[in-house]
Amino acid sequence: MPLRTAARNRARACAVAALTATALLATGHPATAAPRADATDPMNRAFAEAAHEYGVPRDLLAAVGYGETRLDGHAGTPSQANGYGVMHLASNPVNRSLEKASELTGESTARLRRDTTANILGGAAVLRDHADALGLDASERRDVDSWYPAVARYSAADGPAAALYADAVYTFLAEGVAATVSGGEEVLVPSRPVDPEKGAAASDVYAQSTDYPSARWVPASSANFATGRTAAVDKVVLHVTQGSYAGSISWFQNPASQVSAHYVIRSSDGEVTQTVRDKDTAWHARSANASSVGIEHEGWVDNPAWFTDTMYRSSAALTSHLSAKFGIPKDRAHIVGHSEVPGNDHTDPGVHWDWNRYMELVGGDPGNGGDGLTFPTYTTQRSGSTGPQVKAVQTLLNAQGYEAGRADGSFGPTTQSAVQSFQRARSLVADGVVGPKTWTALLSAGATPALERGASGDAVKRLQRALTAALGTTVSVDGSFGPATETAVRSYQTGRKLSVDGMVGPATWGALQAGR
Repeated sequence: MPLRTAARNRARACAVAALTATALLATGHPATAAPRADATDPMNRAFAEAAHEYGVPRDLLAAVGYGETRLDGHAGTPSQANGYGVMHLASNPVNRSLEKASELTGESTARLRRDTTANILGGAAVLRDHADALGLDASERRDVDSWYPAVARYSAADGPAAALYADAVYTFLAEGVAATVSGGEEVLVPSRPVDPEKGAAASDVYAQSTDYPSARWVPASSANFATGRTAAVDKVVLHVTQGSYAGSISWFQNPASQVSAHYVIRSSDGEVTQTVRDKDTAWHARSANASSVGIEHEGWVDNPAWFTDTMYRSSAALTSHLSAKFGIPKDRAHIVGHSEVPGNDHTDPGVHWDWNRYMELVGGDPGNGGDGLTFPTYTTQRSGSTGPQVKAVQTLLNAQGYEAGRADGSFGPTTQSAVQSFQRARSLVADGVVGPKTWTALLSAGATPALERGASGDAVKRLQRALTAALGTTVSVDGSFGPATETAVRSYQTGRKLSVDGMVGPATWGALQAGR
């Protein structure tokens, strides 16, 4: 039954005086092993109070939160599965833990989404509800090993995905956790021997992938991918889950999600799970779905702590394997981020992803040939944008005599003013935003020699970059005018109602430099 608000407040008041004893009871460890729980440690206090109120072992509760979010509530920003807060209270067609937490605690869903103390309380309430449904008595609830089936149920997954989730939580309990959270507070979970009572949630249900033998096989719902391919595989697309490893695998099993990826990689140890066969089309990158393999990496784009050395190495080994299997070139035109795929509005893997390091581990070209101007796709840049593509904009503007300031990768007022001046000179809309038209004009700016198949040099590279921006598809920038470049030129000429001859003369250069 839900606790009344008054009763809950009385329980909290009693808990304040007994937090150390509660920690000892809940963990089975000396009180000195438990973190402080005073006014300066709000998250520790929240875990201790929630554990006391709902009879959930404090360290188990913290381990569940750590496994879900690394104890980062992301200021109420939802995960991919529409989960909120440190405890990832979710609201989706399969997992209604947010609504269940509201029912059990009397807190509003709005507060549970944004208030960390309420969110942790809600997580404890949901865990206790699962324990009650499983029939755990008071003695069993004091034994952390008895909670394995309840933790598996908290995942809202079935079979292998639920076992993956619970196994991860018990790994954190066995190895211990030391997490520094907002405000510099340290949340500790001391290590201890664990021997969970798995019962029907046993993890021996895992199967091995036939495509990548070192991976587990946990299939996504057939409603979330298409059987077969309609295009040859020529790229690998990297993603970040915006959620936990097991949670993302579970989300791909949810037929309502309408998303999937071929592989998911765990942050802590680089474990790989395949959810869609290589021969089939996962739904992960819109325009690139049919021609790519998608790899999800556990974590959040705004927190680099998720991107561990083990994850980088595991992912790079997988990408290297896929490159060999499909003949995918090991360069940044074919190994790309979600944000670089045309027609997508995502930002992953984000600014914290170390592309140079990753490509070195893959054994390929680290990216842009060293020129700072070549990218597999050109994304919209505007005031406030940062990164290498902003630096490219600044470099191009300065080279054309438009004072964009120092090429520092930060899109500020000086850069915006230079963009507007360039746009006015090219009769483009002077909005200061570098979209496809402005990119095309910037990248093609310069001399306009006649080019055709067999030509080579810097002018061909400018042409190839400009075509990439104009067409929204990657044209390899190698400075050699070969069949692929000629095909791209013909496609551009057709789309702009130019004479279609595959050669670049005054009319084609003029259209490119006008941003058409």
